[in-house]
Parts: sequence; C-alpha cells; structure tokens
Amino acid sequence: MTPPLPPALRIRGLGLQIGGIGILDDVTLDVPPGALVGVIGPNGAGKTTLFNAISGVVRPTEGSIEMHGDDITRLSVARRARAGLGRTFQTSSLFPQLTVRENVRLAAQARLGGSYSLVRFPRRGDEATHVADEMLGTVGLSHRADARAGDISHGDKRKLEIAVLLAMRARVILLDEPMAGVASGDVAGLVDSIRDLHRATGCTVLMVEHHIDVLMGLVEKVAVMYAGQIIAFDEPQTIMSDPLVQTAYLGSAA
Repeated sequence: MTPPLPPALRIRGLGLQIGGIGILDDVTLDVPPGALVGVIGPNGAGKTTLFNAISGVVRPTEGSIEMHGDDITRLSVARRARAGLGRTFQTSSLFPQLTVRENVRLAAQARLGGSYSLVRFPRRGDEATHVADEMLGTVGLSHRADARAGDISHGDKRKLEIAVLLAMRARVILLDEPMAGVASGDVAGLVDSIRDLHRATGCTVLMVEHHIDVLMGLVEKVAVMYAGQIIAFDEPQTIMSDPLVQTAYLGSAA
C-alpha cells in the first residue's frame, strides 16, 4: 500500500512567550494536504501570532512545525517561501507604485529563477509575463493589469495578493483577514477568488477571518483559538454547535 501523505502542516506543542507572558500555549494541529481551514477566535486569542510562527516572522520558544513532512521550525521567512509557504497580511504588502502586472511578474520571475528585483523586470512576452497574465485572469484582474497597484480598490488589492501567491506556486497559503477593509460589494468576488485559488491549485489554505458567516460558507474545517490554545478543530456545523466554543468565543452556552 502507498503510505499516506504527511499533513500539509503538522504543529506540535507550539509555544511562544514574550517577556514572560504566554502568547501561544501548546498549540497542536494537523492540517491535511489540500484542506481549506478557517481559524477563528476572539481578539487576542493568538491567531495572527500563530500565522507569524508558521511563516517565520516570530520564532516559537517551544514546539515544532513541519510542512509536508519537512521540519521548518528554524527556517527563515525566505526559505519557507522557497519551500512553498505563502502568506498575506492584514495590511497590503504590494508595491503600490508598480502596475498590477508588474507585481505579479516579480513573483513569477523569482520563482522561475530570476531576481526578485525592482530594477530587473522580465521583458514583455517572456515566461514570467505569461504567468502573470494567466494568474491575473484567474483572479479576475486582467482588466486592471496596467493600473498602478496603489490605485485599485482594497478588494482588488486582496485579489492581487492572491495572484502573487499563485505566481509563486505556493503549496501552503496563510490568509490573514483577507476581508478586512473590503467593501461589502467586493466580498463575494474575493470569496470566489479564494475558492478558485483552492480548487485550481489544490493548495492548502488557512484563513483567519472575523466575518464568521463568510468563513463558515467557504471552509471545510475550523480551528478555534482561545487564550493561545486551539480548543476545537472540526467541521463548521459541529464547531458552531459546540458548547465550549459558544462559551469561549460566542460568549454564551448552548
């Protein structure tokens, strides 16, 4: 028999203390390959800190993180990105003075072995440009390809960030509050872009989001964080009917 694939992410006993204060406490989680997972919890629960630890922005004080069977606990942010880990942040990390196409071309250029440099753009018509145009088509931004990234709407910026991750061929993607600041009329289109990203690539997606109604209609499983711990991990319907979750997160018992 073919041995089962390792989890896309295997987190064991992850802890983080800053100034003697525990931010993450014995976080343990297995995320299957290709899963679309929501991460919820009240403010201060540790959601963004968990993403920071997974992506290498902060180093945990204890525990381990594996991605597709490889230990990445001590790898730099850049090495994790090269291994296939992609992330968006609550605030945009795009180059606002560059065009929409140029932002994606840079990511494609770096993945194809070129320089991630603002002064060494690939020529129009080369492979990196073709990849950029394909990814912009996937997220529905072809019509804004020549616009400055700083001039497009917040919802389109989020789509552009997804296009950049697609161009990088990220295998595990962390989306940190992708709906934050997005106009209500743009939410449905962004949800479609996330769903299309997941279906088209088969990548694993973890998503922190405060719009619970949007999240529950999108993800397959939900991890609930409270006081730096994961207190539940299950399908959305089961999570929302869990008395512990209702008490800790929703503020009422069943």
